[in-house]
Amino acid sequence: MPDINVHLRGDDSEGRLAVIETAVPAGFGGPPLHVHPEFDEAFYVLEGELTYQLRDELIAAGPGTFAIAQRGVPHTFANLSGETARHLILCSPAGFERYFMRMAAERAGVPPPPEAEGPIPETRHVGPRING
Repeated sequence: MPDINVHLRGDDSEGRLAVIETAVPAGFGGPPLHVHPEFDEAFYVLEGELTYQLRDELIAAGPGTFAIAQRGVPHTFANLSGETARHLILCSPAGFERYFMRMAAERAGVPPPPEAEGPIPETRHVGPRING
């Protein structure tokens, strides 16, 4: 499971944007193919290599690669490499960062911070994970 750092919350951007950084361990299979009907999700690779799936297209992405899944576009990612990778996840409008804050708190064995309260935009699973 990735390490998570929320850099920008919706509360700090009038709800327009959230920015989350995750360190994705080697071999991490990622979430199932999914869509977000209410927000766009973009990815920017900082280190290592990740594989993104947008619709039926697989993209091997190294540092400096930017990919966007506009709302309703099926997408997922995985780290098929042998090294940890880091990427930024940008969500517009904001709200989905609360999911990441809750996941980080759960992994740390602590209660979620008050900023994690509130609704989390819908995610619909529409297919399998990326097979490596």
